[in-house]
Amino acid sequence: MALNWRRWVRLALFAGVGALAGLAYYRFFGCTSGCVISSSPIRSMLYLALVGGLLGAATEKGGKDPCST
Repeated sequence: MALNWRRWVRLALFAGVGALAGLAYYRFFGCTSGCVISSSPIRSMLYLALVGGLLGAATEKGGKDPCST
């Protein structure tokens, strides 16, 4: 049970850091019109939170290796 709890906390932390990175990207590099992701702080934060969550899931230890037989 503790392992499952740690997994969700890890994913939430990666997603939170991704969301903060998205906000920073919008603040420093975002455009005001014409850009799909960086024209809105919400879109930028959601996109990079998703990327952070996927990165956290991909780097998780103890998972099954799909390439091994």
